[in-house]
Amino acid sequence: MKKQILLLICALSSTLFVTAQEFGQGTNVINAGIGLGGDFDVYRGPSESPGFSVSYERGIWEVGGPGVISLGGYLGFKAYKYDNDDRWRYTIIGVRGAYHFLGLDVDNLDVYGGVMASYNILSYDNDTYDAFGDFSSRPGGTVFVGGRWYFTEAFGVFAEAGYGAAFLTAGASLRF
Repeated sequence: MKKQILLLICALSSTLFVTAQEFGQGTNVINAGIGLGGDFDVYRGPSESPGFSVSYERGIWEVGGPGVISLGGYLGFKAYKYDNDDRWRYTIIGVRGAYHFLGLDVDNLDVYGGVMASYNILSYDNDTYDAFGDFSSRPGGTVFVGGRWYFTEAFGVFAEAGYGAAFLTAGASLRF
């Protein structure tokens, strides 16, 4: 847990020194990523999957600062398994809003931060027992920061720190 918090702090700090210019009103982006870390209550087991996520966002409003506000959705998945065949699977469905900073002229870079409201769906499997009633599906929320680097007009890579299916997520971005 200490390592995950340290990685989150490093990722948040590194975005303070980065500038952006590659997101505008009407821009659409789809991200697909794999994440590290994440902890859902008491269900951490000796075996856990990476966090998998897909998100979509669209630039909606140009605002002062200068920047653009985007709105979009999020879908994530993470699983834990114990040796006794107890399995916890989490599916996270969320709505996101982000502020994309456009203050400096740096080609190919998009830096953003935002918030997400989500619903975390728990699926528990065990041949003997039912799911724990007090630790079931529930609403959630998070803040996140991230950046994208575009290699072409349509393709880039991204990294985000925050709490969705994982604490740190990286992957590919498609802009259209």
